Amino acid sequence: MLNDLSRELVQDKQEWVEAIDGIYTEFGEAGVREILRSLQDHAQSLNVPLNEVNLNTPYVNTISPDTQPIYPGDVELEQRIENIIRWNAAAMVLQGQDQGTGVGGHIATYASCATMLEVGFNHFFQGFDDNRDPDMVLPQPHAAPGIYARAYLEGRLSLKQLSNYRRELGAGGGLSSYPHPRSMPAFWEMPNASMGLSTPAAIYEARFAKYLENRGLKPKSCRKIWCFIGDGEADEPEVLGTINIAAREKLDNLILVVNCNLQRLDGPVRGNGKIIQEMERVFRGADWEVIKVIWGSGWDGLLARDKKGVLRKRMDECLDGDYQMYSVLPGNVQREHWVEGSAELKKMMNSLTDEEVRGIKRGGQDRKKVYAAFDRAMQTQGKPTVILVKTVKGDGMGAQGKNTVHQYKNMSGDERISLAKELGIPISDAAATAAEFYKPSKGSAELVYLAERRKNLGGPVPRRRQECSALPAPPLEVFQDVLNGGGERKVSTTMVMVRLLSMLLKLDSHGKYVVPIVPDEARTFGMDGLFKVAGIYAPEGQKYKPVDADTLLPYREVADGQILQEGICETGAMASFMAAGSAYAVHGLPMIPFYIFYSMFGFQRVGDMIWSCGDMMCRGFLLGGTAGRTTLNGEGLQHEDGHSQVLASTVPNLLSFDPAFGYELALIIHDGIRRMYELEENIFYYITLYNENHLMPGIGECVDNSHTNKQVVIDGVLQGGYCLLRNETHKNAPTVHLLASGSIMQQALTANQYLQELQLNVCVWSITSFTELERQAQGCERTNRLNPADSIQQPYVAKLFGDEQGVFVAATDYMKKVAAGIAPWIPGRYEVLGTDGYGLSESRERLRQHFEVGHKDICFAALSALLREGRKYLSHKWMP
Repeated sequence: MLNDLSRELVQDKQEWVEAIDGIYTEFGEAGVREILRSLQDHAQSLNVPLNEVNLNTPYVNTISPDTQPIYPGDVELEQRIENIIRWNAAAMVLQGQDQGTGVGGHIATYASCATMLEVGFNHFFQGFDDNRDPDMVLPQPHAAPGIYARAYLEGRLSLKQLSNYRRELGAGGGLSSYPHPRSMPAFWEMPNASMGLSTPAAIYEARFAKYLENRGLKPKSCRKIWCFIGDGEADEPEVLGTINIAAREKLDNLILVVNCNLQRLDGPVRGNGKIIQEMERVFRGADWEVIKVIWGSGWDGLLARDKKGVLRKRMDECLDGDYQMYSVLPGNVQREHWVEGSAELKKMMNSLTDEEVRGIKRGGQDRKKVYAAFDRAMQTQGKPTVILVKTVKGDGMGAQGKNTVHQYKNMSGDERISLAKELGIPISDAAATAAEFYKPSKGSAELVYLAERRKNLGGPVPRRRQECSALPAPPLEVFQDVLNGGGERKVSTTMVMVRLLSMLLKLDSHGKYVVPIVPDEARTFGMDGLFKVAGIYAPEGQKYKPVDADTLLPYREVADGQILQEGICETGAMASFMAAGSAYAVHGLPMIPFYIFYSMFGFQRVGDMIWSCGDMMCRGFLLGGTAGRTTLNGEGLQHEDGHSQVLASTVPNLLSFDPAFGYELALIIHDGIRRMYELEENIFYYITLYNENHLMPGIGECVDNSHTNKQVVIDGVLQGGYCLLRNETHKNAPTVHLLASGSIMQQALTANQYLQELQLNVCVWSITSFTELERQAQGCERTNRLNPADSIQQPYVAKLFGDEQGVFVAATDYMKKVAAGIAPWIPGRYEVLGTDGYGLSESRERLRQHFEVGHKDICFAALSALLREGRKYLSHKWMP
């Protein structure tokens, strides 16, 4: 009975296969998908579990030979151009080795991806023209020599620059090791030297382009973001961890090309598996369009004759470790591996000579296969595309496929001669041994073809150009309410910042350019009031009625929303800041991003990306909310930030401030807009904000208390420090100078009251930025050192305290090194209090006692300093 049932199932299965074939013939792929989807739905309605969902397609090219388009270019001429670029790319690295400078360089990566890049440059990558925005092309960082070598043929780079590869300070100009816009601001668009970061950067750049279109700031565009990464790089969590948003928001302007050369720096990516199949499962599961380019044209005939599927079966069985081995084996040995144990395969492979077996290319080295994949990707609508391209690392180098190929940075004279001959480079053996560059003569077929292709596509890429008009800062009076102070109402600097944002959003001149960014903490920072005003960006709008729809502050998602609510994804939020902060160069729009985040989870989580923002010359404001190791009470060790100001100080073009009052914050924001968008300085800002409520005095009150004028206060806020309060009414009494910032300013003000009760003169100084004071002072010292015969430049901090006498106590909610940096320019004994160590779950008062930054600790430090200076004011009352 069971045998009869089995026979019937076999017969039924054959009938189903024939039916599917008929549907495919009549209705194509769409018809097959539709009928299978209907059958699956029906099976599930019968409660038949379908546990095995196969997200993999066979280990062959996605695009079959009979559906691939005709190649539109001159294959022979393009190959000659590619060979010249390959040679010059290798020569750049080899010349560096010959100079003995040890600057390094890599050859293997470009050798593996040269063909796919050349197909892109000749047929797809759109440059600047009047009809459309240019494509953004992000190559693998180690492929930079190939990009430079092509730019040399195009006349964009000089021979001297190529000779100075990795010698940026070389006479006549040099070239950066990897894509660095700061080093080459007219060339590279986005930094991607840190593995894994180019993928989220590309995804959120594509998304920001859609954001601008949906908000009506740019017309709809067919611009593409091309991002090339390596298969080993995909192990970085930032790569696969950010792909879902690309599908969710239907980013069909994004094309991710994964160079699957099967090798990491040390060895195989997945020796015991198949990286292409693994990545196909991941991306198909995330609803990306997946295109596989595995086999070159030389396999087409064999696969066409594979009626029984034995070759496909063997292709599926072989592991990546096997394929890596095949790339280094001679043809006869390769054949033995392919046909082992199969008469069918042996018969099939006998149609090829050993040399033909050895010479069959992988898909990534076949420009026709690459073109077909790129062409299909260009036509994809409603979803992003990933192209998984199989290549050989170090193709044509002589060391291809070896585990050591990434470190293959030099060649013997004979190897250089052999490579030049193999590539058809018409130079002498002596020139090849010296790794001399080769450029065809002007008017040659190669240069004419190369120039014509780029002209037809709109010009050269990559290319960064800045065509953004300056945006004047709004009148300072826009913030007048904040400058005047908060009266008797206690508020935090975080709430003041939200108010400033609201003011900016209402401005006709600036409001549309403001980009609020928040990683699912808007309510924490009191920003929920902006939901109704600006709306949360959601390209499909809001298809549901929110649970708080009937409240005053509903959660409002709209297609043209202004707020980028990134969910719990600091990487995505930082990538959005990067896209918005570089919009002046990429889109010609002066977008002003304000990214507010838990200060502890800012630099500590995405410091690498903040460094990239500096490289990309981004503009905007990073706002470290809930800052301060003792101010964010109760949250404990992982949340309480006492070092983000230290980390911020390591980024050269990041200006960091720690304001204590609302008017300081308003002045810093206003001046930041002026410097970044009116003066177009390549700087960006880090500002720490607090959740502790206190009275906010106005700038006029400060002027009165410090016996100075308004402009002196404004200049002091912006330069890093000023006198907030001066009380020197006690004749012959010593003076205590209290320096504080941020929320600890309240402790200094309380300490001031106690110290005055002891008949001491007290001056309180608001230090808005210890970091900027130190930087400016260090700059002056360098100038003085280099110009000993010139008049001495006096640092601002030295001028600020130059005429002061007494003892000085500095206190912040950060590590002591923040305030200690200005010690060389303080004219008296200088005590520094800070919050070194790990945070604790405790009350604010107990935390400040523990870290010794409370008002009593400040008093004790002042009296202790006086005692050591010979002034006895210390009593048991102040003993800790």
